[in-house]
Amino acid sequence: MTTATGTSPTGTTVALALGGGGARGYAHIGVLKALAERNCTVVGLAGTSMGALVGGLYAAGALDQFEEWAMSLNQRKVLRMMDPALGQPGAVRLERVLSRISEMLDDAQIEELQIRYVAIATDLNHWREVWFRRGPVDVAIRASIAIPSVITPVMIHGRLLVDGGVLNPVPLEALAGMDADLVVSVDLSGPATGATSLRPVTHESAAPEGGEPWLKKLRGMLGLRPRTDTESVEERILEDLPEGLRTFDVLNGSLEAMQALITRYRRAAHPADVEMTIPRNSCGVLDFHRAPEMIELGYRTAAEALDRAGV
Repeated sequence: MTTATGTSPTGTTVALALGGGGARGYAHIGVLKALAERNCTVVGLAGTSMGALVGGLYAAGALDQFEEWAMSLNQRKVLRMMDPALGQPGAVRLERVLSRISEMLDDAQIEELQIRYVAIATDLNHWREVWFRRGPVDVAIRASIAIPSVITPVMIHGRLLVDGGVLNPVPLEALAGMDADLVVSVDLSGPATGATSLRPVTHESAAPEGGEPWLKKLRGMLGLRPRTDTESVEERILEDLPEGLRTFDVLNGSLEAMQALITRYRRAAHPADVEMTIPRNSCGVLDFHRAPEMIELGYRTAAEALDRAGV
């Protein structure tokens, strides 16, 4: 059961910050399942992008219906739902998907939901966050999931709105004032499995190490370090790009690197009581046919984090 009940809170009350990450957001469903199993009651939700979508459906009592639909998707069905947006500022519109979600939400209004809910979007005109706390849930979700250059943005009241993750990947601040025993965050852009975490870049010379004494002396004066992975002067410094690298891969990788850094600083200012992290390489952003495994991963991750917290 992954649907808000609207009953009086029992057990531990929880306020959830659900991050963005495309199809990795299915993991949020698994997190909600793990919380329900432990008699935790969600009293507040703040979501960015896919976190806004899952959170909105949960708060409206429609998440079970969405989960059943998502579990039925395969690659062919996902491709058929991608509406190309030719000549528009985004690759796809996702109108078919959004229409289905609107049907599930049945004109739900944020202020009438059974639990408190906030969806986060980014205003590109003013470089500010926009917090949706009133109005149609489906409109708030549509603004929050508009990944730049991938899903077309929307205009609302003169504001050009895109994915909330541009400025707030895991919106912990939006939970302020929500009376809960625990604040839980779910970050979908954690360190890749088997990869090291982000480190500051060290200054290195762009040229291979040569044998000229004056060059070595100059490097020493400037504090530059020669590359240690270059074998000879003749070796090329610039290598061939990885085979199959797409424009989307570069854009998405750049966005995720930026979001990881933003999340780190924001988390330091607004720490959660329980932090859950999904590796960024666990699923592609557009792999919406992988609901079963991502829901299971979210469940396992939540169970382990809650065990460590003694919940």
